Amino acid sequence: MLSALRQILTISKWEVRRSATTMPREVIPVAAALFILLILVTGFTQESGIHLQDRMYTAGVDSADTGAIILGDPRFTVYLGTAGETDLTISPPNIRAADTDRGGAALKAFQTDYTHYLTAQYNREDDLFAAYPLWIDLQYVKSELDFTATEAGTGVSSAPDPFRNPTPDRPVKAVPEPAKEIGYTREELRAGLVGSEGEDRTVSRYTDVIAGEGALGDFKTPSQLTPPLPFDVIVLVFVFIFPLYFTSQFYMMSVMNERIERRGEILLSSPLRPSAIVLGKMLPYLVVMIAVTTILSLTTGKTLIVLAVIFPVILFFLAAALLIGMAARSFKELSFISIFFSTVATSYLFFPSIFANIHVISLISPLTLIIYAVEGTAFTLADYFYSTFLFWVTAGILFAICIANFNEERLFTLHPLRDKVREYIASAISEKHPFASLFGITLFSIPFVLMAQLMLLVLLFNIPMPFSLVVLTFAAAFIEEWAKSIGIYAIAVERPAFLTWRNVILASLAVMAGFLLGEKLLLFATLAQISESLFGAALFTSLQVIWMPLSLHFAGAFITISLIKIFGKRVYPIALVIASLVHGVYNLYFITGGF
Repeated sequence: MLSALRQILTISKWEVRRSATTMPREVIPVAAALFILLILVTGFTQESGIHLQDRMYTAGVDSADTGAIILGDPRFTVYLGTAGETDLTISPPNIRAADTDRGGAALKAFQTDYTHYLTAQYNREDDLFAAYPLWIDLQYVKSELDFTATEAGTGVSSAPDPFRNPTPDRPVKAVPEPAKEIGYTREELRAGLVGSEGEDRTVSRYTDVIAGEGALGDFKTPSQLTPPLPFDVIVLVFVFIFPLYFTSQFYMMSVMNERIERRGEILLSSPLRPSAIVLGKMLPYLVVMIAVTTILSLTTGKTLIVLAVIFPVILFFLAAALLIGMAARSFKELSFISIFFSTVATSYLFFPSIFANIHVISLISPLTLIIYAVEGTAFTLADYFYSTFLFWVTAGILFAICIANFNEERLFTLHPLRDKVREYIASAISEKHPFASLFGITLFSIPFVLMAQLMLLVLLFNIPMPFSLVVLTFAAAFIEEWAKSIGIYAIAVERPAFLTWRNVILASLAVMAGFLLGEKLLLFATLAQISESLFGAALFTSLQVIWMPLSLHFAGAFITISLIKIFGKRVYPIALVIASLVHGVYNLYFITGGF
C-alpha cells in the first residue's frame, strides 16, 4: 500500500494533469488569440492611455496664451473666441461656467489644470528659492502615545478652557534649528520638481512604496505634501490577497467538477485515504499560492515575514474553498456562496488593518503585520500568535470536517445548504457518547464564534455610541446561542426521541461546559488586549466570575432546547431569538453596572 506522502503526491500529479486537460481543444486557440489580443490592447492602452473622458467639455478662450493652460488636457475642446455657447468661457480676469452640472465639472477641471500650470511656471523661475522659499525634510518618528485609557473608554483629561492660553506642564526644551545646508544644488531641486509635474500625489504614495524614495528622498515643498491616509500600504497589501482568492476558486471548482461529473466516485472507490485525496488535490494550488506570494513579497524585502503571515490565511482560504465546493449543489449556488465568503473575508482582513498603529483592534487582522513589516515597525511573536491563531485553528477544523465527510453520501447528494451543514455537524455526534460529542462540537465552534464576533466588532467600531454597543451586544449573543444550539438541533432532526427532559438538562450542561472551556482557553489566550476596551467588554463581559457565565450558558442552551422539545424543530429560529434576548440583556446589565 502506498505511503501517505506518496498518495498525496500521486493525487497532486493527477490534479495537475486533469486541470491542464479540462479545457476543450477547440477552445485553446480561441483562448490563445484572446490572450494575445489582451496583451496588444494592454500595450496600446499603456502607450496611449484610456480616453474615456476625451472632449467632455468645451471651452472658449480670448487668446492663444490663455488656451495654452488647458490645451494639453484631452477633456477640453478649446475654441478661440468667447462669443459662443461653451461649458467654460475664459477671459482673464473673468471665468464664466455654464449653469449646468457639466459646466461646474468643467470649472473644477480648469482649476486643477491652472494649478498645474502655475506649478510648471514656478519650477522654471530663475530664482527657484524665491518661488519656493520653504523646503521640508520629512523625518518619521514612531508615536509613543499610550492609547490604553481611550481604548478602555475612560477620559484622559477634561476639555481645555478656550479663554485661557495653554501653558506647558513640563519643562520646555530648546529645539536646535535645522542646518542651512540642504545637500542638493538648485538644478537638482529643479529637476526633481520638473520630474514630478503632473504627478498624482495620492497615486505617488502607493508607487513610492514599491519603487522606493524619489531622487530627493523625503525632501519636498509644501505643495507636494499630502495628508497621510490609512489606506496607503493597504492598497499594496491587497496585491497579496487577490491572487489567493483567484487561486482558491480553481480548487473550489475542481471539487465541484468532480461532484457534478461523478468522477469523484472513481477516487472514492480506490484504496486511497480521504485525507490523501483532499490534501493531494489541494497541494498544487497551495504551491501556486506560496509561489505567487513569494514573488510579490520580493518587492518589500520582507519575504520570510510576509510568507509567515500569509500562510495561515492561505490555508483558511483553501479550507473554505473545499467546504464550499463540497456543499454547493450547482455552479450558480457555488458562485453565490463564494462571493459572499470573499466579501466577508475581505472585510475581516482589511477593515481592522485600516487602524494599524492607531488601535489595538487592528491586530486581529494578519494584514496589519504585513503593514508593520513594510513600514519597518517591529512586532513580537505574541502579536503574530494574536493575529494568526484563529486562521490556523479554523483552517484545521474545516479541513477535519471536510475529510470526515469526504464520502459518497455527502458528496453526491443534492441537499440544500442548510441541510448539508446540519449533516456535517450530525456526523460528528456519536450515538454512544452524544453528550461528549456536544461538548466537543461546542468547544470547536468557539474559534468561528470569535471570528464572527470580531467581524461585528470591526463593522460596528465607528458607529456612534450607544447604538453600536447595543447592536453589538445582541448580535454577539445571537451568534453564541446559535453555536451552542446547532449540535442539539442536529440531534433533534436526526433523532427526535433523544429529547427527553433528562437529556435536555444533560445536553445543556455539556454545551455549557464546552463553551465556557473554549472561552477560557481562547479568549484569554488571544484577546487580552481587546477585552480591555469597551467594545471588548461587550463581547467578553463577566468571564471573571465563574458561576455567572456558567448560569448564562446553561440558561441559553436550556431555553432553546426546551422550546424545540415542546413546540418542535420549526420553532428553532424563534427559540434562538428568545435565548439571544435573555443573553443580550444579561450582558448589558453587567456592562452598564445595572439598569
